[in-house]
Order: sequence, then C-alpha cells, then structure tokens
Amino acid sequence: MTGAGSARSDDEERRDTVLQGTWIVGCGDIGRRMLARYRAAGVQCVAVTRSAASAEAATALGARVFTLDLDHPERWPDTGPDGAAVVYLAPPPREGTRDPRIRAFLDRHGANIRRLVLVSTTGVYGDCGGAWIDEDTPPAPATDRGRRRLDAENAARAWAARTGGGLVILRVPGIYSGDRLPVDRLRKALPVVRESESAFTNRVHAEDLARICMAAVESREPLLVLNATDGHPTTMTAYFNRVADALGLPRPPEVGLDEAQEALSPGMLSYAVESRRIGNRRLIEALGIGLEYPDLDTTLSRLDRSGES
Repeated sequence: MTGAGSARSDDEERRDTVLQGTWIVGCGDIGRRMLARYRAAGVQCVAVTRSAASAEAATALGARVFTLDLDHPERWPDTGPDGAAVVYLAPPPREGTRDPRIRAFLDRHGANIRRLVLVSTTGVYGDCGGAWIDEDTPPAPATDRGRRRLDAENAARAWAARTGGGLVILRVPGIYSGDRLPVDRLRKALPVVRESESAFTNRVHAEDLARICMAAVESREPLLVLNATDGHPTTMTAYFNRVADALGLPRPPEVGLDEAQEALSPGMLSYAVESRRIGNRRLIEALGIGLEYPDLDTTLSRLDRSGES
C-alpha cells in the first residue's frame, strides 16, 4: 500500500489509459477542439479524417492521424481502434434515410471498440410544437436528415447489444461559438421568420460540446442517451436579433413563415419549422459537468465587434 501523495490513484491511471486509447472519427472543428484540450493534458489521441487539410490540422495538435474515406471501407488499412474508445463525429451521407458509413465502420472495427460516443442530433425528435421535451420523448424525425441520424443511433444500439460495449448517444442541437455565428448572413440582411411565427431552437457552444464528448468517454455508464444542450432555448429570430445587437449590426428583416419557405435554405428551413425546447438536467447529472458557456448571453458578452470570442 502506498501513502497519500506518493502514487497516482487507480482512477487517475484508468483515466489516462482510457484517453490514450481514444479515437476521434470525423475530426473536424469539434474534434480539433478536443485534441487541443487533450494535448494540454499531455494526452495523445488518434484522429480519423477525410481530407489532407484536416489531417494536417490534427497532426499539428499532436494526434496520430489516419486519413480515411468512410464511403470506401475496402480501402481502409487493417489498423483499427483495438480496445479503444471511439468518439464518432462523422455525419451520415447527404441523401437517403440510413447511415451506411457508421454501419460499415462498426462492421469492420466494432468488435475491437471498448466504448462508443456517438454524436447525433436533436433533429431526431422532429417538431414538438414548442413543448419542453427530454430524453424520454420518443424520436419522431420529420426529415430524411433526422432519419439518417436515428438510423445511426440504431446501428450504435445494435453494436452495443452485440458486443456489450459502452455507448453514449449525444443528441446535439445547433452548435455555435464566437467563430460560428451568422455574421455573413446578418451582413447580407437575409430574412428570418417573423418572431410571432418563429420556432424555438436549442444550442450548445462548440467548446462545451468538446468537453461533453470528453466526459462521455470517461463515463462508466453502460448506456446513456443525453441531450447535449445548454438548456436555454430561444426562438431562432431572437437568436439572430441578439447576435446582431451584440455585434452592432442591423437586425435581419422578418418575413412570414409562408414566405420563408421560398427564402430560406433547406437547413435553415428545418430550424424554422421544427420547434422544441430542451433542458439539460440529465446531461449535467450523468456526466458531472458544468458548462463554460451556459447560455447565449455568456458567449455574446465575450465577443468583440468582429464576432471573435
């Protein structure tokens, strides 16, 4: 037996073992934020990317990098996440109602994955008429995008049932940060839905999402489904107006929902017509995490007029 302070605790040693074996699949913005935090803690992870630019960025952050095209598993090397945890951030394809990418990945490497953290979307709930919902609300996706994400969740659940691996499904809303604000849209004076008709939307700061993913890797729960939100929804129109005010830009023009059907992109339209309010009590309790950006006002208070935080 060792004395206090003379050796690392079992929990500390387990934590380092867990993190050193973490793979980040689809290592874009959120993955790079995770890598930066892991590097600061002296931990090296594995990043799986598709592009040379993403591979270069991940390498600069200290990761071991594999460049793979998830649509072509026949080209993958044999090396896989042997006993590792996997944070799966890669999106499904842009069409269809299924996610063949995650299915191929789990078919190829699933037997060797110890724990899977799947980043899904709150879009699996569909339109809830502005009601408050939680993780017990049954999924009812209204778009093929939501159906693809639910298919990915089902594939992950099947993997967990088949292998006994630990699984955390994170249902993520709109992601924002100081460098992920609708500045260009505001400067172009593109319209938003009239406030009286605007849907409730939810968000999470990119840095908090990175921390949530990291906490999910360390969790010992065998199965968690968590809404990864900041718990402070607003209407989409209120969001645009508050960002505009914070940056000293004109508020966007407002149009009726019928007119918005013609004026908005499909992605923006999904936010305009699907209304739900989502709390984060279960997330905070299950992962024991506090948010660095607990609401929109906290983020906006840290901005300069260029939109950087």
